[in-house]
Amino acid sequence: MNNCAIIVAGGSGTRMGAPLPKQYLEIGGKPILMHTLSKFLKFSPKIDLILVLPSPDMDLWKSLCLQHEFTVKHTVISGGKTRFQSVKNGLAALGEDHDLVAIHDGVRPFVSVEVIKNSFIEAQKSGSAIAVAPLKDSLRKLRVHGGSHFQDRQQFRLVQTPQTFQVKKIKRAFQIDELPIFTDDATVYEHQGWEVSLISGNPENIKITTPEDLDYAEYLLSKQ
Repeated sequence: MNNCAIIVAGGSGTRMGAPLPKQYLEIGGKPILMHTLSKFLKFSPKIDLILVLPSPDMDLWKSLCLQHEFTVKHTVISGGKTRFQSVKNGLAALGEDHDLVAIHDGVRPFVSVEVIKNSFIEAQKSGSAIAVAPLKDSLRKLRVHGGSHFQDRQQFRLVQTPQTFQVKKIKRAFQIDELPIFTDDATVYEHQGWEVSLISGNPENIKITTPEDLDYAEYLLSKQ
């Protein structure tokens, strides 16, 4: 199969409170985004990588690649105002020869190669593969008029990326106008009436959004 990955990195880093958007902050001596791209290359040296960035960040990314001598082959395209629009731009850049696409958050550098591999295997079989993780904490649902009630955490999963799809189906799904319910790519796919298939993610596959996440990311790197 001709596999590809769309890495979406359009965050502004507001919650991080840093001078740079979070995807460009360093862990282990290089930007988070470079770790993420390298992980997909580790999965397959033949994979086509498409990086979606805000248009104003293009020169910054080019200079960072030169500074860090980053040579992982990838294509950079401009994103949109929302994640939905950025993913749609990434999908438009895919060629007719692409069969499967993994859509992944640029600030999730700790996805395991095994999860990436399993996502492509499942998407080839069923059309989609969404990485998820079980909840560790207890869960309560708030009532509209106050109070709350218990929810069985075994009935819920935390959604991660990659979210991997057959290209023809996910392109068709993204032809619709954006809706508020589209919180990720799986909800866009599901809106077509197609059921999503879940696969086990890995617990370390955190989305780095806060200073505490950055500290934990340095810890995870130290253990590799």
